[in-house]
Amino acid sequence: MSSDHVAAYARVLERIASACSRSGRSVEEITVVGVTKGHPQGVLSKARALNLGDLGENKVQEAIVKYGNGELVSIANARRLHLIGHLQSNKVKKAVELFDCLDTVDSEDLAETVARAAGQAGRRVRVLLQVNTSHEAQKSGIDPLRASWLAERVLRLENIDFFGLMTIGPLTDGEREIRQSFADLRDLRDRLERDFGGARLPVLSMGMSGDFDWAIEEGATEIRLGTILWGARTA
Repeated sequence: MSSDHVAAYARVLERIASACSRSGRSVEEITVVGVTKGHPQGVLSKARALNLGDLGENKVQEAIVKYGNGELVSIANARRLHLIGHLQSNKVKKAVELFDCLDTVDSEDLAETVARAAGQAGRRVRVLLQVNTSHEAQKSGIDPLRASWLAERVLRLENIDFFGLMTIGPLTDGEREIRQSFADLRDLRDRLERDFGGARLPVLSMGMSGDFDWAIEEGATEIRLGTILWGARTA
């Protein structure tokens, strides 16, 4: 394990602590999802050295190559594997078998397909709804104005644990715009909890290597970090 990765993670932890201090939060509220996409299987040993309990991949096929059928997650000593990229319907069966958390559900059809596949696999899967709070056409995610409609339907499904919301910040360096997209997700979550009779949606997955400090200050509970931990992708 290169000391560069250890030092990088130590700096990340310092920044998390600072962001929590500025926003009156506890560092225990924040989960780091180590994003391994684009990195060779050796990254799993690095994740183990950092004691990361949550790892994320963007594509089902890449995850199969890297993690096998899930047995190789033990190399990293991780508890949970997250799918953080767009999920195609024809990949749902394998995704449900491999991943513990599907963080990018954005349609009723996809949610129903996940629920059926989870039932057939005899397991429950945690899901987040991906919301396009940046309103960028190239991004996946349901429109915020339709999120309540989708949330109502997902709450009715069996074999799914609906835990919260996910977003990707806008493609800009502007702090105001990025913070607004995160604040909008937090406000939407709070509104859904009120509208659905106190439903608990504790997870807000938002913030990546370039903007996780702002995400934490705006309420993130999970941050998705790759480049800042492992360096540039090799694939």
